[in-house]
Parts: sequence; C-alpha cells; structure tokens
Amino acid sequence: MRLPRRQFLQLAAAAAAGRARIARALVYPSRPITVIVPTGAGGPQDVIARILIEGMRPSLGQPIIVENVPGAGGTLGTGRVARDTLAFSVSFSTHVLNAAIYALAYDVVADFAPIALVAESPQLILARKTLPADDLKGLIDWLKAHPGQASLGHIGPGSPAHLAGILFQKLTGTQFQSVTYRSAGQAMQDMIAGHIDLMCVAPNISLPQVRAGSIKAYAVMAKNRLQVAPEIPTVDEAGLPGFYASPWFALWAPNGTPREIIEKLNGAVVTALGDGELHDRLVKTGIEIVPREQQTPQALAALQKTEIDKWWPIIKAAGIKPE
Repeated sequence: MRLPRRQFLQLAAAAAAGRARIARALVYPSRPITVIVPTGAGGPQDVIARILIEGMRPSLGQPIIVENVPGAGGTLGTGRVARDTLAFSVSFSTHVLNAAIYALAYDVVADFAPIALVAESPQLILARKTLPADDLKGLIDWLKAHPGQASLGHIGPGSPAHLAGILFQKLTGTQFQSVTYRSAGQAMQDMIAGHIDLMCVAPNISLPQVRAGSIKAYAVMAKNRLQVAPEIPTVDEAGLPGFYASPWFALWAPNGTPREIIEKLNGAVVTALGDGELHDRLVKTGIEIVPREQQTPQALAALQKTEIDKWWPIIKAAGIKPE
C-alpha cells in the first residue's frame, strides 16, 4: 500500500527524530556535566550532593562539576537549572515551599524534569533539657498549660522548621512564639543555654547534642525510625500520628530533557545509591536513603505534587512572605 506523500514525510520525520533522540542518549554525556547546588559550599546539602555525584561518575564516564549558587532561599541556583543544567537540591524547599513564598521567574513543576528522589532528612522534635515534659504527650500537655509562653527557634519564615511549628500548633491546639536565627547552629546554642524552648531540626545538627544530654529529643517526624538513631520514636508511636515533616533531596533537569537522557541519569543515581560504601557514607550524614522503588522520576513527581497540596495552603494561610 502506498502512503500519501504528506503522511509518508510525517512518518519519516518522526522516525528521524526518534533516531536522533536515541543517538543523543547513546553518546550522552559527551562532555563534563554541571550540577547546581543552590546553597553554599560545605553545608549539609553540598556534602550530600558531592558524595552522590562521586558515585555517579563511573556510570556516566565524564567529570561532574558541582557549582554552588546560593542566595534568595535557593531560588537563584534553581532558576539556573530551569534554563540550562542539572540541580541537586533540598527539593522540599526549592521545588515546593519557595513557589508559595517567592515571586519566581520559573514554574517549579512545568520547568523541571524529575530525575531521581535520593533521600529524606526527617526533622526531630527537640526541647531544652530542663523542660519538664519527658515525652511528646507530656510536651503537648505542658504547652497547653502554658499557652504562648514557649518559644521555637528556626532560621526564618517559610523554613521547614518554621512550617513544622505552624503545623504542630494546628494539630495539637497549642500556641508558642517563633524566634528567628541566622543559622540552626545559633538556635541550637540558645536552646542548650535554655534561652528558647523548642526546635524542629535535622538529625545531623541535633543528634550529637541529644546524645551528650544537652537537649531532649521527643520524636522523629516520619513514618519510620532513623537508622542512625533507632532509639528515638516516631511521631506515630509518640502520640501525634501523621505529623510528618521531612525535607527531601532530589536531582532535577530542565524540562524538555530527552527521556533517554533522564533514564541514563536516573540509572547513574540508582547505581550510586546501591553501592554499600557510598550508602553508608550518606547515612552517616543523618539522612535516610529512600527505597529503590522510590528512586524514580515518577515517584519524585508524585511526591512533589503531594507536598505542594499539603504545604501551600499552610503557607498561604499563615501569610508567609520573604524577608
């Protein structure tokens, strides 16, 4: 059967485009890859990114250059990715929260292609060691008995710790004050000194102080206990089921990146996370590697949607604006 000329040309063009995409994927990467980390060098996100990228290099066969682009809550670096490169980020902030706080020049959903969900860092509910409550239920009772008197330290409006505090008050019917610090380390020192009462912060910042007896840890805000601190109960076990707040780490590409290249990059991430030594190095930073079935572009896209649906109404109801 002879095809009409127009249909024949359309099919031929589609076939040629398909062959071109496959060819690009076969040779990708043909030059060094740049990965943007939208925070400063040496921070937790930067450390995690560099460990992961070190494990990806053998699969990709090219150097991977990490470029730190801090500023404006991660929006500067993330905006670069929307145009021309890859990003490794605390995606809970950069690809969920920021869109409800900042006026962005990019769309956190439409302008990015998910590559892989890597890990999460569930926050811990912490208190000064002299606070009378010895468990989470006791803390809630104490806060109800002292409305508006307690204080929670965080690094600014819209930060994961600030939002966790807002959600905690909403779920428990409690009230406390928020105190903004330049860094979580400064807030931690004030809590150790007894100047503030509460914090919600990542394990890598808090566990050394918990184990030294300088502060109290009531629960981890996740479904599962931490591998590095299995003695700390989950919020479900401690009496506040469903109070989850886990910043998560992921790798993204600009929207329009060919599917074959996304698959190759995803494979490099999965291979790296499957290496026992690298896995252990990451876990020692205080993060939790997500299970293999969650290390997919589809799982990352689904998580982003779920988190947007959860957190955007909370941010908008609280009227949070950039400082």
